[in-house]
Amino acid sequence: MWRRLRSALRSLRGSPAAPPRGGGGRPPAAMERAVVRCVPSEPKLSLRFVLPDGSARHMQRDQAEPLGRALARIATNAAKGHGKAGKKSKKARAESGAEGEAAEPAVPAVRLFSSDGAAVAEELPNAAAWQDGSVLHIGDARYRVERNPPALTELSLPRSLLAGFPVCPKVSAEFAAPQHCLFRWFREQRPAEGEAWVETAAAERVFTPSNALVGLRLKLRCTPGDGEQRYGPACEVESSGPVEAGPGACTFDARHLYTKKVCGHGSVRAVSYNILADTYAQTEFSRTVLYPYCPPYALEIDYRQNLLKKELAGYSADLICLQEVDKSVFVDSLAPALDAFGLEGLFRIKEKQHEGLATFYRRDKFRLLSQHDIAFSEALLSEPLHKELCEQLARYPLVQEKVLQRSSVLQVSVLQSTTDPSRKLCVANTHLYWHPKGGNIRLIQIAVAMSHIKHIACDLYGSIPVIFCGDFNSTPSSGTYQFISSGGIAEDHEDWVSNGEEERCSMSLSHPFKLLSACGEPAYTNYVGGFHGCLDYIFIDRNALEVEQVIPLPSHEEITTHQALPSVSHPSDHIALICDLKWK
Repeated sequence: MWRRLRSALRSLRGSPAAPPRGGGGRPPAAMERAVVRCVPSEPKLSLRFVLPDGSARHMQRDQAEPLGRALARIATNAAKGHGKAGKKSKKARAESGAEGEAAEPAVPAVRLFSSDGAAVAEELPNAAAWQDGSVLHIGDARYRVERNPPALTELSLPRSLLAGFPVCPKVSAEFAAPQHCLFRWFREQRPAEGEAWVETAAAERVFTPSNALVGLRLKLRCTPGDGEQRYGPACEVESSGPVEAGPGACTFDARHLYTKKVCGHGSVRAVSYNILADTYAQTEFSRTVLYPYCPPYALEIDYRQNLLKKELAGYSADLICLQEVDKSVFVDSLAPALDAFGLEGLFRIKEKQHEGLATFYRRDKFRLLSQHDIAFSEALLSEPLHKELCEQLARYPLVQEKVLQRSSVLQVSVLQSTTDPSRKLCVANTHLYWHPKGGNIRLIQIAVAMSHIKHIACDLYGSIPVIFCGDFNSTPSSGTYQFISSGGIAEDHEDWVSNGEEERCSMSLSHPFKLLSACGEPAYTNYVGGFHGCLDYIFIDRNALEVEQVIPLPSHEEITTHQALPSVSHPSDHIALICDLKWK
């Protein structure tokens, strides 16, 4: 009889992992595991199992290949493995002085049986033959086939952990979903405790360490699940450093009192927020000129992400439009964290930049129908929709050159209510050119944006409501704000000469929407040492939507506690705008 498998290869033994603590998985079966990965879009399937001599096998076979060929290859591998084991035994006998020759191993019989015990025809292609629950026989050994079992492909914890701030792991899985995985959190032992790790009471995906855990590291054990009572092997990850003390009161704490619960299905809570890209916060100019009042550690992205995740999660929003989002921050931090709170994320990077726009929507309220993102400069040149504007702009080559050099983008997503399919929203998100003398550039950019939004909301979807969020880098007295809110701009507006007569660019623009700034015109949404003003807005279609409530901004005292923004208690130089909207 062949030897039992070595404990070092335990991950390929037994039945699929049952969920800890009575989670309802399959009962253990006295069989080894044969794990099959078969994805329709790939030409080959993979098969992993451990031979009775303890050697692991990982085979790649064509999905269209007849089963018989795959079984023949398994038999050959098994015979080789047994032969090697026999040679080792022969050598051991010779060294010990034992007599007799070891018999050459025979090629074992290899068959595949379906879950009901019938032999699977060897003419069947591999893709159809290897079904979940079927049984592979290799000689006397039996293997239960697990086709596409849940498996973790990535599990990581944030580098920075703060007491009182949510720890959101990054979980990537195949044939599983984070919401169906099982999570167990552990803390490092204290000197007086015997065990290396002590389990906490939390068994949720997101864990918020208390002040009692300051100075201790955390460990997470995650068991992947697919929602159909199948579980894969658990993985563990330990934090790279200990939990540190938090900053105390933050600027958004009082705002969370208004947003403890998610709005009802007839309402929409929208957030617009420039979160300050790490690529800009970490420059020498930022540290010494823009934000000299902010301690360097509070400008570090690891620190600011703790604040951002707690702030955004606490708003219980249905729509979140973010600007200045580093791609790595979106992928590794915000998307996994907000996913844990029920939000799906979309990202559009700026060309030539490492940052861009992100739009998140609540999954149980909305489904994504389509995306229509553009880069202003590319759209202006290539889309027939903007031909007239492009021809007018060509009369002003200096301005045209500057417009085409800009990397600004517009993110447009069409969402549909999950409870009332007749309700659709065109959600737009942008970050316009920043320069104080760039009013004429911003007017061209917003003209392209409004034409594009009109094409989507009116032409493609037959006039659906618009919510337009962003950092418009425009105060309420600007031409851009006037154009959006009034529907037109005169060719003699002062912003056409924002950078002097040499770059005058005069044209008359209009759009058909009736848009309202839902949060009004706050004294400021951007507050730094050398400037404060209102630059951010949530514009809504006043014909279809109305404002239910505006979440108050932090008080001036809170904003200036540490002189200006960002600070140890506020992660950006901008302030989030939040409002509850309802359908008319």
